[in-house]
Amino acid sequence: MNAEETIRWGFIGCGEVTEKKSGPAFNLINGSKIEAVMSRNKEKARSYAERHGIKKWYTDAQELVNDPNVNAVYIATPPSSHATFAIMAMKAGKPVYVEKPLAASYEDCGRINRVSQQTGVPCFVAYYRRNLPYFLKVKELIQQGAIGRVLNVQIRFAVPPRDLDYNSQDLPWRVQRDIAGGGYFYDLAPHQLDLLQEFFGPIIKAHGYCTNREGLYTTEDSVSACFHFPDGLPGSGSWCFVAHESAKTDRIEIIGDKGQICFSVFTYEPIALHTEKGREEIVVPNPEHVQLPLIQNVVEHLQKTSVCTCDSISATSVNWVMDKILGKL
Repeated sequence: MNAEETIRWGFIGCGEVTEKKSGPAFNLINGSKIEAVMSRNKEKARSYAERHGIKKWYTDAQELVNDPNVNAVYIATPPSSHATFAIMAMKAGKPVYVEKPLAASYEDCGRINRVSQQTGVPCFVAYYRRNLPYFLKVKELIQQGAIGRVLNVQIRFAVPPRDLDYNSQDLPWRVQRDIAGGGYFYDLAPHQLDLLQEFFGPIIKAHGYCTNREGLYTTEDSVSACFHFPDGLPGSGSWCFVAHESAKTDRIEIIGDKGQICFSVFTYEPIALHTEKGREEIVVPNPEHVQLPLIQNVVEHLQKTSVCTCDSISATSVNWVMDKILGKL
C-alpha cells in the first residue's frame, strides 16, 4: 500500500464496540473507508450496514476476506475467534486490526505472530488508550519527572455484578472461558496492563491469586496479582467484579519519590498529581470516538507515512501476563 491508496475496511463482527468507540472513526480518517461488514446474524449485518451507510454486508467471514475491494480487515468478535480470523485475513494478504485482547490465550497470540512474520502482513491490536490524550498526559508527567523516580505502581478495580451475571441460563460471553479466555479480568485488565507496559516496559514476572467468591459463573470474579518490570519496579493489582456499589473503584496509582499520579482507566476522572506543592487536578478531554487516534495511526502506517507500534508483537505480552496471573501458564 502507498500514501495514495485508500484503506478499504471489512468488519468481521459488528457488536457494541463498533457502534461508537471504533466503527465511525474508520470513515472519518482521510484515505480510509468502510467497504463491507460481516455478522453470522443476517439481520444484524444488514441493519448495521444500513444504519452506517455501508454498501455491502456478509454472513460469512471468508466471503468478506475474499472481497477484492476489501484490502484491510477489522476483527471485532469475541477473543476465541481472533486467531482464526486474523490468520485467515493475513494469509489473504490483508492487514488486520483486531480488538483486544489479541487472542483468548498466549498460545494463540504466538500463532498470529508466526503467520504475520511468515506472510509479512501486519496485525495491529486495539489498545487504543496508548494514543488517547488523557493517557499521553500521564506518560508525559512520568517522563518529565513530575513525581521523581517511580517506586511502585498499583491497580485497584472493583465493580458490582451486571444484571446479566445473575442469569445462569444465558450468561454473557465475557464470563465464558472458552469464548473470552477467562472472565471479566480477561476483558478489562488488558487495558490496564497494556498501559503500564507502555509506560514502564514489559512485565517480566507475574503471579496471581484467583478465586470465585459469589458463584454467579465459573470463571474468576476476584483476582489479586503482583508483577515487576525490567528495572525491578514492582507492581500489584486487585480486581473484584462482584463488589458492592459503594466499593466501585477504577484507579491506578503511580508512586514516586517526589509525589504520586492517580488516574482512572475507564471513567477518565481528572488526573490527580500529588507533589510537595499539593494536589493538582488535570482535565484532558478525549475524542468522541476513542479509537480514532490509533486507527489513524494504523491507516498512516499502511500508507507508509507513519509507524504504528501497537502491533501483535507488543500486545502478546499482555496475554502472557494475564495467563501467568490466572495460572494458565
